[in-house]
Amino acid sequence: MGTQDAINNIIRLVGGEGNINKVWHCMTRLRFDLVDDNKVDQSEIKKLPGVLGAQLQSDQFQIIIGPKVNSWYEQMLTVLGTDDAPAAPAQKGRKSLVSMFMDTVSGVFGPIVPAIAGAGMIKGLLAGLIALKLVSAKSDTVVVIDLIASGVFYFLPFFLAVSAAKIFKTNEYLAAAVAACLMYPSLIEAAKALAMHQPDALSAFWLLNAIPVSVFNYSASVIPVIFSILALSYIHRWVDSFMPDVLKTVFTPTLTLFLGALAALVVIGPIGIYLGKALAFFIEGLFGVSASFAGLVVGAIRPVAILTGMHHAMTPIALQNFSDRGYDMLMPMMFMANMAIAGATFAIWRISKNRQDRTVTLSAGISALLGITEPALFGVLTRYKKAFIAATVASSLASAFIAFFGVRLYGYILSSIFSLPAYIGPYFMFALSGVAISLVLSFTLTTMLVGKVEDDA
Repeated sequence: MGTQDAINNIIRLVGGEGNINKVWHCMTRLRFDLVDDNKVDQSEIKKLPGVLGAQLQSDQFQIIIGPKVNSWYEQMLTVLGTDDAPAAPAQKGRKSLVSMFMDTVSGVFGPIVPAIAGAGMIKGLLAGLIALKLVSAKSDTVVVIDLIASGVFYFLPFFLAVSAAKIFKTNEYLAAAVAACLMYPSLIEAAKALAMHQPDALSAFWLLNAIPVSVFNYSASVIPVIFSILALSYIHRWVDSFMPDVLKTVFTPTLTLFLGALAALVVIGPIGIYLGKALAFFIEGLFGVSASFAGLVVGAIRPVAILTGMHHAMTPIALQNFSDRGYDMLMPMMFMANMAIAGATFAIWRISKNRQDRTVTLSAGISALLGITEPALFGVLTRYKKAFIAATVASSLASAFIAFFGVRLYGYILSSIFSLPAYIGPYFMFALSGVAISLVLSFTLTTMLVGKVEDDA
């Protein structure tokens, strides 16, 4: 059975085109919003060639494909006959706030992760080269490479705006225009002057001498942009509902942009900034109480979060930390979790006797080392629960270890073994030790707990 046949079968087994509200994807999974989840035949979907797993999580049906998910997604859209998910004639019940949050976060961040991960990898390798003094930090070469790596993060609001517009079903170019307002130089320069405590710095611009436009630097921000585009979607529909047809072409986008940008600058942007600061403050507070305890908790929940598809919830916090503080301590813990998953998977590969299983397991282990853990989790560790427990224990202890020594990152990077150069500096030895603890401990515990695969599968 080829990929196209598998895709046709997936559509049939999720209840047909009429049962699909929306379909999108992240790095490794096809994600479905369905009218009736009861129509899904999970057991048959899991048997399809190329499918690593399937689950219903938070009103979202997920099919784990792995690195080829984008190709599958494109072929699925071709079968569905549209460049977006089809709208079903009926809607299921109201979703919980958790479900809505997870759908939004995974939907917004999923498509832009390749850009973030690619830029982060370049940034990490550059940091390693500078730390090893292989290149001069002031050289033109570093300037050029840095602008390639940093451009994505500096202009992240544009990426988020376009991606969010697709999720909230509004005009992508109006969304980008709102992001442009938040990124306009006069606002950013005023925010930088304020941060440097310059005597003439403004804390706000005043519109018509009555409406304050608070001064913030929204570059690399996350929460303000997403909520601003959500508001824009409602404003667009509201304006379009009363605008006469003869005036819609010109005045609907005009009024929508003005009101949407004003809402973003005056209300949503500042609230989003403060909300992001509050989330980061909560995480930082947890570290303030006990860094090791924070590491134990985050390290323990990370494998489960990936398994349930909830791991994207940490990404906005990490990105907000980079924006506000210049560093983040969550990403290193995500790194430890990935290495623990890889170690447990390699242990299963070593003790397995079946040649075909060993090939699949080895591939999954290597993918986990490179930062893609779904093949290992869904293809291997879900089959061996003791191995999953071993990976969770190793992730928790390794995360507690690096948290105790204050290991941090100064830029987003994919949690891959190739991320190590990004840690070169005062925390490098602790990060390296954490990786060793994750790999060795998960490998050893899995070997001890699982024993022979044939007896425990």
